[in-house]
Amino acid sequence: MEHKAAATAFATLGHPDRLAVFRLLMRFAPRGVRPTEIASALEIRPNTLSHHLADLSAAGLVQARRQGRSLFYTADRHLIEALIGYLAVDVGRARPDLLSALLPTPEALAMPDKPYNVLFICSGNSARSIFAEALLRDLGRGRFNALSAGTQPGGGPNPFALEVLARNGHDTAGLRSKSVAEFQAPDAPVMDFVFTVCDTAAAEECPPWPGQPITGHWGLPDPVKATGTEAERALVFAQTYGALRRRIAAFAELPFDSLDRLSLQSRVDAIALDAKKED
Repeated sequence: MEHKAAATAFATLGHPDRLAVFRLLMRFAPRGVRPTEIASALEIRPNTLSHHLADLSAAGLVQARRQGRSLFYTADRHLIEALIGYLAVDVGRARPDLLSALLPTPEALAMPDKPYNVLFICSGNSARSIFAEALLRDLGRGRFNALSAGTQPGGGPNPFALEVLARNGHDTAGLRSKSVAEFQAPDAPVMDFVFTVCDTAAAEECPPWPGQPITGHWGLPDPVKATGTEAERALVFAQTYGALRRRIAAFAELPFDSLDRLSLQSRVDAIALDAKKED
């Protein structure tokens, strides 16, 4: 990477708000995010956000694409890869003591023995993440330890969600709403996969998960916020369940025994992109 291009990228990311925008886009990668979603998550005024996105685009850090009437912004991961390489090889002269944290060992790239610990996160842990936990538990055929939590958990699983699960043959007896803090304690299980399944969880500030789990964002609107008659609300819950079932069925069928961590991350990203096309 040329020095001038690197300097431009680093200077652009030097502004706190621009860095916050880019960090959010990286959390949602590989899918794009609408400016309205970015402004809402970061509490930035739309006109100010437009300037930040223009600067990030000019530096090559983000790309914009139009889908229908909406504009979506995505982080350019190829440029970030080049920036990391520039710091490691050009600036750092590839010194082993500087690169040890960036160069995983063959053991770190390999997936651990099954079952894999998989955590699904949303805000209330009352519907979407509860759906995901029950689905993976049953579709995974014993290969996964499926868990769920919320950043702001409510009083318990939503009655509509429990009804949908029961109607589709899932055991709901052990399902409960719980905080992500339960899985951040020193004695908590190490997560192999962490998925966010709502529109806001991926934009929230959460500490890094021990073990650097493979991550994915399978965001869906919150069915708890659906309005209308009881039948109309029940339909929204059923549609949300169906959307998550497609994602989790594809995830459960991945050839885990033949893929390393990097390959699995790519396959998880592909599921997110394919799912957005189907929704």
